[in-house]
Amino acid sequence: MSKLPEIFGSLVFNDTVMKQRLPKETYRSLKKAVQENKPLDVNVANVIASAMKDWAVEKGATHFTPWFQPMTGITAEKHDSFISPTPDGGVIMEFSGKELVKGEPDASSFPSGGIRATFEARGYTAWDPTSYAFIKDNSLCIPTAFCSYTGEALDKKTPLLRSMEALDAQALRILRLFGNVDAKKVLTTVGPEQEYFLVDKALHDKRKDLIFCGRTLFGAKPPKGQELEDHYFGAIKPRIAAYMKDLNEQLWKLGVLAKTEHNEVAPAQHELAPIFSTTNVATDHNQLTMEVMKKTALKHGLVCLLHEKPFAGINGSGKHNNWSLSTDTGVNLLEPGESPSENAQFLLFLVAVVKAIDEYQELLRVSVATAGNDHRLGANEAPPAIVSVFLGEELTGILDAIESGKPYGKKAPQEMTIGVNVLPRFPKDTTDRNRTSPFAFTGNKFEFRMVGSSLSIAGPNFVLNTIVADSLKEFADKLEKAKNFTAELNALIKDTIKAHKRIIFNGNNYEESWVKEAEKRGLANLKTVPESVESFIAPKSVGVLTKFGVLTKKEIHSRYEITLENYCKVLNIEVLTMLEMIHKEILPGVFKYVTSVAATALSVKQLGGAPTGAEEALVSKLSRLAEDLAGKAAALEGELLKVKAIESAKDQATAFAATVVPLMAETRAVADEIEPLVAEEFLPFPTYGDLLFRV
Repeated sequence: MSKLPEIFGSLVFNDTVMKQRLPKETYRSLKKAVQENKPLDVNVANVIASAMKDWAVEKGATHFTPWFQPMTGITAEKHDSFISPTPDGGVIMEFSGKELVKGEPDASSFPSGGIRATFEARGYTAWDPTSYAFIKDNSLCIPTAFCSYTGEALDKKTPLLRSMEALDAQALRILRLFGNVDAKKVLTTVGPEQEYFLVDKALHDKRKDLIFCGRTLFGAKPPKGQELEDHYFGAIKPRIAAYMKDLNEQLWKLGVLAKTEHNEVAPAQHELAPIFSTTNVATDHNQLTMEVMKKTALKHGLVCLLHEKPFAGINGSGKHNNWSLSTDTGVNLLEPGESPSENAQFLLFLVAVVKAIDEYQELLRVSVATAGNDHRLGANEAPPAIVSVFLGEELTGILDAIESGKPYGKKAPQEMTIGVNVLPRFPKDTTDRNRTSPFAFTGNKFEFRMVGSSLSIAGPNFVLNTIVADSLKEFADKLEKAKNFTAELNALIKDTIKAHKRIIFNGNNYEESWVKEAEKRGLANLKTVPESVESFIAPKSVGVLTKFGVLTKKEIHSRYEITLENYCKVLNIEVLTMLEMIHKEILPGVFKYVTSVAATALSVKQLGGAPTGAEEALVSKLSRLAEDLAGKAAALEGELLKVKAIESAKDQATAFAATVVPLMAETRAVADEIEPLVAEEFLPFPTYGDLLFRV
């Protein structure tokens, strides 16, 4: 591999490249447009497009494509070549500012949640100049937003960009109140930790459930799982190390700040974590990371599984969303300072987040609601479906002291008066980490641990940005009218702590006692997609999202419908796959084995011997289980037909969760009981032991 500084960002039209290739005036115009959120002049766009094309062609690119993030959860591309015909029958390489700024992919087949009819095909992409263009597979990829002909957002990126602007505006109002006139912008930053599984491709391809669903629908527990805790941070196997080395190189070329890699808790599970970047860039980079993970795995004879729960009985995969706030001058707003004013500012931003999470806990839960994540949340390997905030004992003690007006003895004997006395210095690692908390403060950031491994981080972050902007707006509205700023600030922080401390929990979120305690506190426990998604269209959620222009009512309802439709489609595919595996693979395998055992017993008898009771008992037990499995499959098939006949997406999703999912579990239980009883050569597909330990 080449030296890292030489290859890093080598396929990215980044700031360094733009400084080298753009005229100074063009470069300044672009930077100003980005900083001030203003559209580019077409002449400036033409100059940028020409320079971008020349650079891309030199790097071997022949095509360009808008690179956008529709509501499928993955990215989309429409490739056009740079060639244009010449009068003499030849071609020249061209790329205009119009093509850079605006594209027109067909929008008819992307999820819209009823926002448009199928025949209304026109859709537009709009260049996002805050995220650098890059080269992938010999194509210049231009990060874009995606909208309908009538202007509604059809993607995940548009509301994210809107939410970043909303939070920026409200956070700046707060900073001005504290006398900060240097900061011109407040940015949200994210570092998403990506968990994933790697399995051998040859074994993967023998399982229809992995091919069609991305997770195993059957599988008996192997003799060894994760109970020895020997995989976590263990030595990385040579084959996996080679994959990780290749993956890092591909990501570094694309400017992705891949930093940390290690084995995770479950066998065959691993993690990659990047350095923080602005939220929209982090979102783009995480989408790229997932794509490159999958492609690189195939080169190594592996398959990368990003499903939240590929295997039962061992940990699933999440994507810990480390979120923070920073100014364009490099100040982290979630980090205490040295002066009373800086610490008062820190406390105000901190309680703004606490208030936001408490008031909009249901909306935040919806942002991570998927069929896959339903298997993971609350499984004692990930946070429960109850949203709460971990602050640690020391910071919680400080907030308690502020609320009560009593001294905080550990650090300072004086009364905690905001803006007068200095808040005790709060080191990053003053308390232990809480890996069970869904939303944990970890020094200068919050770690949102409910996000599923396959999920785009755009959804959770646009919700997080919006609800925090709402808290900050309420604070700014009050403090801008204050006659005595210090007194009003002190009262505001104190009142906010008192009103929202129910959301703070520093204990073990996995314990059943917390579920009961959370119910007493009035916290929501929304365990499934159908339960949680109703909160998305609740008046409070609609109000906050429309207030800041992050989503319109029409866009909100379209996303509500898409979430329900996706849930139903995923479960429908899983049930059909289960039925096919049962009828075409599991039952035939059992019948063959039963026939073989019976034939062995008959041969013994014909030779003058006596069959053992074990043979007869095994045949009897397997026959009974096969009959039971066939009956469960018939019941599951019948229930699926009933549920699919329901017209309402809401009612259908509710029925899937209430009747189909439990039947799937019952059906699987029978199949998993059969598996250990059947000789290996009669098993129809690789077992958990094969998949997890033969990489």
